[in-house]
Amino acid sequence: METATTTTTPARHSLIASDRVEGTALRRPNGEKIGTIQRLMIDKLSGNVAYAVLSFGGFLGLGEKHLPVPWARLKYNTALEAYEVDMSDEELGKAPSYAADKEFDWGDRESERELHRYYRVPPYWGI
Repeated sequence: METATTTTTPARHSLIASDRVEGTALRRPNGEKIGTIQRLMIDKLSGNVAYAVLSFGGFLGLGEKHLPVPWARLKYNTALEAYEVDMSDEELGKAPSYAADKEFDWGDRESERELHRYYRVPPYWGI
């Protein structure tokens, strides 16, 4: 008895594993690479992604900065296969950041408010 072989194509969906986001390029709408996503910061209570921490600038790890960017400010561009943000070098240079060998104080709500004011998006935890 013959059986038909069925090949199924995986269904397309909008979910992505966090380890696939880390290391993904961040680009401008014109495709220019700005940096890469270093890590995601996830709100433990809601389970939502709050920030993407970007690696930006530097050479061989020297002078590199980390920029926590509210997740709501990024969008995924399927054509570029990268996350996208429409900001100039000057805007990114003035953005709240910390040195790569330091840690951001994630328990300081005022610093988080400053991030959201700078990027002009509402806080992920509500007003």
